[in-house]
Amino acid sequence: MTTRYAGPIREAAVHAHDLIARGFAEDAWLAGVLDRCPPELFDINLYDYDEEGQGSLRTGARGRLSGAELLEAIKAGRLWVNLRSVEMACPDLWSAAMGEFRRIQSAYPGLKAVTNAGQLILSSPKARVPYHFDAAGVVLFHLRGRKRIFVYPGYEAHLSEGDMEQVVARQTTEELPYRRAFEADAAVIDLEPGQALTWPLYAPHRVENLDRFCVSLSMDFQTWPTRWRNGALYTNAVLRSRGGRPRPTDAMAAPELAARWAASLALKRVGGLKNRIAGFQRDFEPELGVEDGAGALRA
Repeated sequence: MTTRYAGPIREAAVHAHDLIARGFAEDAWLAGVLDRCPPELFDINLYDYDEEGQGSLRTGARGRLSGAELLEAIKAGRLWVNLRSVEMACPDLWSAAMGEFRRIQSAYPGLKAVTNAGQLILSSPKARVPYHFDAAGVVLFHLRGRKRIFVYPGYEAHLSEGDMEQVVARQTTEELPYRRAFEADAAVIDLEPGQALTWPLYAPHRVENLDRFCVSLSMDFQTWPTRWRNGALYTNAVLRSRGGRPRPTDAMAAPELAARWAASLALKRVGGLKNRIAGFQRDFEPELGVEDGAGALRA
């Protein structure tokens, strides 16, 4: 696996972890987390696909189910539920995961995370996440069920800078234009409980559950190079929105990337680009006994 973004992680790789033995994948613990997690930290998603495999996103509200009921709705439906800010919502899980992260990070000389954040992912047996990229490094700690992850090269043909700018500037969600021809270039990894997956920074990927309810912790991390590049992408998005034709970040050395990152901080302070996904319309809430686990949105 190769990418135009040089970094310490050169290819997708599987590592062992010991988070399962601590009870973080058990129903009782998961139901308790769902009960106490604030509604504003829930992302409840349902993806639909066209014949080419291009995904479209529907978003849901937390709804009124108890934690145990919501867990059953996820198991029986087609939902992908992300609980954000695990570092605050689940400090016991986060403390254990950070120990595992430090061990994995040490396997990559030169890799130095400056920030970490996480989301706990609970997903239905037949759920899929479409082709997308994360504007950060990721370690995916798998806890329950089986996942198949498809990781693609981060070249312009698979991940255009224009699309990256739109995602980083929050003009669109993380989903990217996808063609089935991309599959010829994919590295395919089947992930089992007790395994963690790393892949090159910014590498596009998609995920399929293999007919089992799945639980994972996705830990994002930023390094100084990713912070600089993300800032440069944001600055370029602002310039492009005003008719400019900025140089691609691929052509920038570290000093120019850092300067663009500094410019992005100033642009964000003055509202360089309005966040277009902050008020994403929610059109369902989880419900037991209905198709896909997605019921009517109640007032």
